[in-house]
Amino acid sequence: MDKPSNLLVKLSRRLFTNLDEQEKFIGALTHPQRFNPCILWCKEKPEVSPFYIEIATPWQPQFIDRLSLGEKPGQHPLHEQGSFYCLDFSSVFAASILLTIPQPINQIFDMCAAPGGKSVFAWKSLQPDLLISNEVIGKRLGMLISNLKRCQVEPSLVASKDSSFFADTIPLSSRLVIVDAPCTGQSLLAKGEKAPGCFHPTAINKSANRQKRIIANSARLVAPQGYLAYMTCTYSPEENEEVCEWFLQRFPQFKAVEVRHLEGYQSHLTSLPCYRMFPQYGLGAGAFTVLFQNTEEGEGKVLDVEVLPVIWRN
Repeated sequence: MDKPSNLLVKLSRRLFTNLDEQEKFIGALTHPQRFNPCILWCKEKPEVSPFYIEIATPWQPQFIDRLSLGEKPGQHPLHEQGSFYCLDFSSVFAASILLTIPQPINQIFDMCAAPGGKSVFAWKSLQPDLLISNEVIGKRLGMLISNLKRCQVEPSLVASKDSSFFADTIPLSSRLVIVDAPCTGQSLLAKGEKAPGCFHPTAINKSANRQKRIIANSARLVAPQGYLAYMTCTYSPEENEEVCEWFLQRFPQFKAVEVRHLEGYQSHLTSLPCYRMFPQYGLGAGAFTVLFQNTEEGEGKVLDVEVLPVIWRN
């Protein structure tokens, strides 16, 4: 991708008032650069790393290493052994909001879990009594199960149902629900990959409507005083800040929680505590993330695992 499309230029103007920032954003998508590989240590981190490691960001968890360019962790024997999980640093940024949640956590529900990075991050950082990873798209299930099995994420189980099924079946049952929402995937361009039609208004509106339906169903799973984490890997405000504003109007019992370690990434497109990483920062391809809390009082409902359509368990 060389010459920026008119739709990309329009998006850059909506995201940034500064002309220099607009140009840097467009450049990051039209002339993508390599980002440092990143790993999440599932097992105890070795005292001497087998990789060259970059200096950690101030908010980077201890179990995350950002590696030097040229490192290929996926080819290392420790990867096959399940010692670590490879992920984009933007995913670390988005998932780091989970570090704000106080422990203990009885149950985590990951609504759109494949390929498993957010599930593994949540399990490693919060050590829940049970992790439920759901993926409605059948062809993505194999990758999810393989990653959870390889990394020995337990106790965990995998299901494959629409979000509405769980909203009706196990309401108010989870201390944390993660919605890594399906989106137009505009950040794929910053990684040199293709995302046809990702800037077209029709695709964006279709995606935003799907996200609203998923987050509305997911909210019904959140126990009183529990948390809902919403994140995407796209840039359009319609799929990010506008979904959050719609959600809080529809579910006023929720509030957006400030995440202090990400305050330098506060979105300037809303007054809500939402956080963005852009590709021109050089850390990752881009992400949007926000943490909501259910402010209602009361007890959550005990989960009856038998009602879940479990297709894999660890």
